[in-house]
Amino acid sequence: MNARGHRKRRIGVVISNRMKDTVVIDISRRIPHPLYGKIVTKHKKLVVDDPGNTTRIGDKVLVEETRPLSKTKRWRLLKVIEKGKE
Repeated sequence: MNARGHRKRRIGVVISNRMKDTVVIDISRRIPHPLYGKIVTKHKKLVVDDPGNTTRIGDKVLVEETRPLSKTKRWRLLKVIEKGKE
């Protein structure tokens, strides 16, 4: 851990790369419903800084929390874990 403290890290799948130096990823997690107990999938979209446009749709990526880079961008790309099928 560095001197600046702990930063959140998440793994997600790229769902959009149409913007310049920016991708949108989807993070899904499976949790039981609080009342009925059925397993449901929750989704969250994150806007991620991707300098150089290195990712494609379907790639599994690791992202880390960072300072605000724009109105919605709060995450940066650390590495591509797995390439997509395309």
